Amino acid sequence: MTIISDCDGIRLDAFITERTDLSRSLVKNIADSGNVFVNGKVAKCSYKIKSGDIVEFEEPEIRKLDAIPQEMDLDIVYEDEHLIVVNKPQGMVVHPAPGNFEDTLVNGILAHCHGNLSTINSVQRPGIVHRIDKDTSGLLVVAKNDVAHNGLAEQFKVHSINRVYTCIAKGHFKETNGTVDAPIGRHPVDRKKMAVTAKNSKNAVTHFQVVEELNGYTLLKCKLETGRTHQIRVHMAYIGHPLLGDPVYGMKNNLGLNVQMLHAGLLGFIHPVTGEYIEFSSPPPELFNITLEKLR
Repeated sequence: MTIISDCDGIRLDAFITERTDLSRSLVKNIADSGNVFVNGKVAKCSYKIKSGDIVEFEEPEIRKLDAIPQEMDLDIVYEDEHLIVVNKPQGMVVHPAPGNFEDTLVNGILAHCHGNLSTINSVQRPGIVHRIDKDTSGLLVVAKNDVAHNGLAEQFKVHSINRVYTCIAKGHFKETNGTVDAPIGRHPVDRKKMAVTAKNSKNAVTHFQVVEELNGYTLLKCKLETGRTHQIRVHMAYIGHPLLGDPVYGMKNNLGLNVQMLHAGLLGFIHPVTGEYIEFSSPPPELFNITLEKLR
């Protein structure tokens, strides 16, 4: 794989990790074997990238058994010959990854569709066009073939997908609605986290609307204009209203919760084959509703 750098100062291993699905430890193993090159020369993980550097390495072959079919009781909201809309529960990982090869949404979808899914996103992520976090519940669309996948991916690229989340945020808002327009990239110190930063980031826009004021918290609707990793969680924390229960970006006192109160409750898009606009909704899960009632 060849990547031309557009940034300065970032470590080589972090640069590769951010632009691939490879873990940092795996990148280190590849580099230690002398198989990572910068401008044609063997490079170490500690090398600081310069804009215009040409980074080359060979990605390890992905085992085809990484994603195996598993029978599951999936909440299928809609299905036709081209795509599926599924309501993912809290606690379920979307696709297999190192250390988590079973019990993911992909494992269940593979069994449900008898393996008939799009192949664009590799054998680890068949059919997956977009993702939501493990502990975020809600709606995802999965492609059964490459035509549907390409059509959906293009809509995500131009930000025309209608995605609205319901969440519970800390504190009360001065405005009943607003917009957070702040770029998101990797946290400069903790590479497992995202952060609002001007360095090596992408534009990110979240629109929010107050639905109900609670006891020390606020029920919100958040509409994504872009779809960056952890976007709503990062943006709400950035403006001083972290999501209740968020173990990464939230407050220390989360009322005993260790999962964020965030639900992808509305998903609308143009059907990639029929051209018809279709829209789906799902109510928040039981834990969300129980927490909401406690705060009222």
